[in-house]
Amino acid sequence: MQNPALTERAKPFRLVKYFSLLSLVLIFVGTIILSMFNIHWIRAMQFEKSEAYALLLIENLNHQVFMQFILPVGLQFGKIELHNKDQFERMDSVVRSTLHSFKVDMVNIYGMRDVIAYSFSKELVGLENMGGTSFQNALEGRSSSRLIQKGGFWELLFGVPKEIKIVTFAPLKAEQPLTPVSGLVLGVVEIEQDLSDDYRSIFGFQIMTLVTVSGVMIILFLIMIIAVKRGESIIQKRAQEQLKLKEQLSRAKHLSSLGEMVAGVSHEIRNPLGIISSSAELLQKKIAADDPMNKIPAIIIEESSRLNNIITDFLNFAKPKTPHRFACRIEDVIDKNIRFLSTQTQTKGYVFHTHFDKVLPIIMADSDMLYQAFLNIFINAMQAMPDGGDIHIFAKTADDSLWIAVEDQGGGIPNESMEKIWDPFFTTKDKGTGLGLGIVKNIIEAHGGIVRMENRPEGGARLSIKLPVKEEL
Repeated sequence: MQNPALTERAKPFRLVKYFSLLSLVLIFVGTIILSMFNIHWIRAMQFEKSEAYALLLIENLNHQVFMQFILPVGLQFGKIELHNKDQFERMDSVVRSTLHSFKVDMVNIYGMRDVIAYSFSKELVGLENMGGTSFQNALEGRSSSRLIQKGGFWELLFGVPKEIKIVTFAPLKAEQPLTPVSGLVLGVVEIEQDLSDDYRSIFGFQIMTLVTVSGVMIILFLIMIIAVKRGESIIQKRAQEQLKLKEQLSRAKHLSSLGEMVAGVSHEIRNPLGIISSSAELLQKKIAADDPMNKIPAIIIEESSRLNNIITDFLNFAKPKTPHRFACRIEDVIDKNIRFLSTQTQTKGYVFHTHFDKVLPIIMADSDMLYQAFLNIFINAMQAMPDGGDIHIFAKTADDSLWIAVEDQGGGIPNESMEKIWDPFFTTKDKGTGLGLGIVKNIIEAHGGIVRMENRPEGGARLSIKLPVKEEL
C-alpha cells in the first residue's frame, strides 16, 4: 500500500507532469496544423508560379504566331483560314517550334466566336463553345487559370490526385509596333500544363515534414517520459529519506528517554544487589561445606552476578561511552576474545577460524570497547549454535577501510526479524536482554564505522563491520 505522505508530496509534481504532457500534445497538434497551412501556402505558390510561367509562354507564343504566321499569311493570302491545310501546317510548325522545349501538354487557339481554330489535337478543331467564362474574360483582355484534378476520393482528399493540370486562358493580341490598332485582340490562347509531378513532390515534402515533426515529437515525448520518471524517482527517494530521518529522530528520542529511565533504575537496583551478593558470600562462608543449605548462597551469588551483568548491559546501551582512541590492532583484540572464550569452546565444541590478510593496518580505536563489541558478537554466534560449530572470522583492507566479517553455521535470522535485531530488548532467543547487538552497533558507530547483518546463502548469518583506517597516529 502506498504511503499517503509520499502521495501527497508527489501531487505538485504530477500537476507539472500532466501540464508538460498536455503542452507537448498541443505543440504537436499546433505543429501539424502549421504544417498543413505551410503545405497550402506552398501549393498556392506553385499555382502562381505555374500561371506566371504559362503567361510567359503565351506571350512568347503570341509574338511568334503574329510575326511568323498572322502577318506573313495575312500579307500573302489577304486572310487567315486555318481550315486550309497549308495554313494549318504552317501554324502547327510555328507553335510546335516555339514550345518544343517547354512542358506543355495542350495548346488551343480560339477565334473570336469561341470556335477552336487550332489545337494540338485535330479532333478538337472546329468545336464551338468550349472556352466558357475563361474565354469571355480573355476576350476582354483578362487572363485566368484554373486547376483540373482527377483521381479517387482519398487521392483528392490527401492532395495527391492521379492527374492535376493547370489550364490558362489569355488573349491573342496583335503586336503593337506592327499594327495601327494597338493591342487588338485577335483570339484566345489556351495552354494546358501537367503539374502532377510537381504536386507529387509537394506531397512528398508534406509527408517528410509530418514524419520529421512526428519523429521530433516522439523523441521529445520519450525524453519527457524519462525526465518524468527520473523526477518521480528523485521525489519519492527524497520523501522516503525524509520519512526515514523522521523515524530515526523519533526512535532516537524514544531511546534517549528509555536510556535515562534504564540508567536511573539500574543504579537503584545495583546498590541493594551488591548488598545481597556480599551477604550471600558471607553466609556461604559460615555454613559448613557438607551442609545441604550451602547450595542456596551459591545460587544467590550466581543469580546476583547474572543480574549485575544485565544491569551492566543496560547501562552500556543507555549511556554509550565515548571512545578513547589509541593505536591498536584488530587481530590482537580478536585473539584476546578467543582466548577468553577458550574454556567454553573446548567444552561445548566451538571452533574459531581466523582468515586475516598478511598485513592489517593499525587503527585508532578504543580496544576495550572493541573487545566488548566482539565479545557480544562471538557470544551471539555461539548462542546461534547450541550444539557447537565453526565460527569463521575474516579481516581485510579495502577502500581505505578495515573490513571484519563473522560467520556462523546457525539457523540464520528470519526475514521478518532482520530489521528489528538492532532494536533494544528485541531477541529471538529464550534468554537474554536483546541488548547485545544494540551495544555492538553503538560501539562501531561511535568509531565512525558501519555494521550490518545478513543471512548466508549456504546457511547461518554473517555480521560485517567496516572501520575507517586512520594513517596518522
